[in-house]
Amino acid sequence: PPSLSSSWFPSLSPLTQLLLVPLSLSPSLMAPSGSNASWVPDTPLVTPEEPYFLMTSTAQTVSGFFVWTALLITCHQIYMHLRYYSSPNEQRHIVRILFIVPIYAFDSWLSLLFFTNEEYYVYFDTVRDCYEAFVIYNFLSLCYEYLGGESAIMAEIRGKPIESSCVYGTCCLWGRTYSIGFLRFCKQATLQFCVVKPLMAMITVILQAFGKYRDGDFNVASGYLYVTIIYNFSVSLSLYALFLFYFATRNLLVPYSPMLKFLMVKSVIFLSFWQGMLLAILEKCGAIPKINSPEVSVGEGTVAAGYQNFIICIEMFFAAVALRHAFTYKVYMDKRLDSYGRCAPMKSISSSLKETMNPGDMVQDAIHNFSPAYQQYTQQSTLEQRGGAPVSRSHSNLSTRDNEKTLLLSSDDEF
Repeated sequence: PPSLSSSWFPSLSPLTQLLLVPLSLSPSLMAPSGSNASWVPDTPLVTPEEPYFLMTSTAQTVSGFFVWTALLITCHQIYMHLRYYSSPNEQRHIVRILFIVPIYAFDSWLSLLFFTNEEYYVYFDTVRDCYEAFVIYNFLSLCYEYLGGESAIMAEIRGKPIESSCVYGTCCLWGRTYSIGFLRFCKQATLQFCVVKPLMAMITVILQAFGKYRDGDFNVASGYLYVTIIYNFSVSLSLYALFLFYFATRNLLVPYSPMLKFLMVKSVIFLSFWQGMLLAILEKCGAIPKINSPEVSVGEGTVAAGYQNFIICIEMFFAAVALRHAFTYKVYMDKRLDSYGRCAPMKSISSSLKETMNPGDMVQDAIHNFSPAYQQYTQQSTLEQRGGAPVSRSHSNLSTRDNEKTLLLSSDDEF
């Protein structure tokens, strides 16, 4: 009736009121009569939300399986390298590179276990960030050791023109020749990453403590934007220097399968970084939602970091398998530590591990490459046998008890 429609819908036109009255009085929308009848609301009941995937035991179990499998594979490989520690100058760097799998995998897994806390993952990732810079330096140093050191490399490439190519990024070096300055640039560009990366990691922790850092927040008032810009520049310069060194010595490195080693180290470190950047962009575009429930509240940046850690946990299994083939210990099995062909005892293995993780050689290398007093000198490592004359390290099979020394050879060329 018009009176009823006017009282229910006073603000609508008479025609609209007449059309809506039958719908409002529809039996399907009214409470049915009868003592056993139940009220059926017009909206569904709110059901409890399912747990977020990264918070489930399934995600933790799957990631844990890949992590612990990767740890077993890599730890066995490290043990075998230390067992047949016959070329300390090479295997020192190899063991350091292999440690990236346990550190990356276990660190990411711990971050995933503490996923609901928005601050813990930043502290865990700091350890990972600092070690990846150490790995970059050791990879370049390993290539130096393969080729016999600075003096041996300079004897092969000094004076040769640098091939100019826009494809390989050497077009800006047109007309230049390889010199000691070229090697200095490669080392300095790599070592700067070893300084910038830990420094940025510490700054990130400080900004996080003051609430000025959040993953994926590109706001100019947030520290994430500036840390990302500095890190991008530093990591790109380091990658460019490594590529220049490989471009100059690729023919000399052929016997050591450099491409597989180069791709593995780069993929573990640099692809994980770009992977994190992609997740940050997806978060900025709204593709990664935040978690907001009565029990826990997690921001989008932490969710993106959680996905990053979950993916790294799985990737480290495949990295462990690939690194096992790239840096095999079998080539060192025939080079025994003693003349009787006996394997190293456990005491020797533990001392080798202690020597391996000592970063003193990196400090000495930084002093040599950045100090102005040594800019025109090349290093040549020699082994001084007790009671004998010094011989070249690359042509020696002396015991590790011999003393290693470094000679500085004058070089007058510049880059």
